[in-house]
Amino acid sequence: MKSILFLTVTAAVVLICLPHNTEGQYLPTWDSLDKRPLPAWFDEAKFGIFIHWGVFSVPSFGSEWFWWYWQGQKRHEYVEFMEKNYPPGFQYENFAPLFTAEFFDANEWADLLSESGANYVVLTSKHHEGFTLWGSKHSWNWNAVDIGPKRDLVGELAFAVRNRTHLHFGLYHSLFEWFNPLFLQDKESKFARDVFATQKSIPELYELINQYQPEVLWSDGDGVAPDTYWNSTGFLAWLYNESPVRDTVVTNDRWGTGSICKHGGYYTCTDRYNPGHLLPHKWENCMTIDKSSWGYRRNALLKDYLTIEELVKTLVETVSCGGNLLMNVGPTHDGRIIPIFQERLRQMGQWLKVNGEGIYRSKPWRAQNDSITPAVWYTSKPEENSVYAFFLEWPTTTVLVLGEPFAVDGETKVNLVGYAQPLKWLALDSQGIVVVLPRLNPGQLPCQWSWALKLTSVA
Repeated sequence: MKSILFLTVTAAVVLICLPHNTEGQYLPTWDSLDKRPLPAWFDEAKFGIFIHWGVFSVPSFGSEWFWWYWQGQKRHEYVEFMEKNYPPGFQYENFAPLFTAEFFDANEWADLLSESGANYVVLTSKHHEGFTLWGSKHSWNWNAVDIGPKRDLVGELAFAVRNRTHLHFGLYHSLFEWFNPLFLQDKESKFARDVFATQKSIPELYELINQYQPEVLWSDGDGVAPDTYWNSTGFLAWLYNESPVRDTVVTNDRWGTGSICKHGGYYTCTDRYNPGHLLPHKWENCMTIDKSSWGYRRNALLKDYLTIEELVKTLVETVSCGGNLLMNVGPTHDGRIIPIFQERLRQMGQWLKVNGEGIYRSKPWRAQNDSITPAVWYTSKPEENSVYAFFLEWPTTTVLVLGEPFAVDGETKVNLVGYAQPLKWLALDSQGIVVVLPRLNPGQLPCQWSWALKLTSVA
């Protein structure tokens, strides 16, 4: 009897210890993790705001990569900037007390984000400099609670976003840190050691998820280390199976060398990725209003910022090809979002108030852009039997020729989104339609930058 009992208990222990993949459970392998369906909210959202904020916002010169360009690559313009403006011996760490955030008002930020028309926001909880915007127990005296603002910036924004807006809250986290001695020692060992990963970076990820429960986890900065060094698959299996956000969280593809554009919830591929054609996998175009920097730059010129026309064009192109747009702003060291960023955010919101019906919850159509008229991009809502044709330029004549739609006699209807009256149209011989646009003065136009036609019952 004792032998039978011993064998039964032993078998049970073995079964418990063996890897298993019951329904809804993911194994720590890319083959298993890549089968997880992307939570529907992300594809429906279409538009998010990225926020790059950290100690790099203090020098606010050149780029958020300031520390690396100054002391890693020793670029002349960065070395010269420091020599001209700071005393000898000044170290990057000395910028931290100057990262004050005294004007940071999470409620104001949340309201502005809501006005932008975005459906999610992603804040840099830690960039490659290693400074955390929350009081991480794994980043002693190099975090926003211990030094500088002496506030939990992540927590404040998370609370405001969740209590004042409909936006999904997300966090960016850099796996590696440029000058962390533990990482440099691991790198020197060709990643045979994993002290930094196991004692610093991955514990931070668990801390972020359990404490703030972000619905977007935007990983970055693999430091040329493989995903095995970061134990990315092990962490993601926990995230998808057991974490408090397991049902709603989305992740990107930056989990170690070789993973980008290959593994993860959605693909980013490269910064400012905009392929211009339909992809078989969900993707995101992360880009920034400042053409040269993700962080705030005091030395930026007006020409360095994308115009609202350029931003709307990027959004329309991205969504037509099945992507989401993640548009970045960089706040100042004292917590302000400068007026030009505010203006662009509100302009996007104004445009989306009119045209959002063709963006949010839309699907790519069979054609992404038009075959006759350039600068025309399509989206669709199959459940409504509707196709949206976004035209970026108002024609000099009163007609717009569309080469892709097939009209259906007696059924097809054409409307200018934001304009009450239906439009007249004429079918071309084999394929396409000619739409007669209304004669409107600038004040009568539904919006000022790019317009949309709603085509009902076209093939």
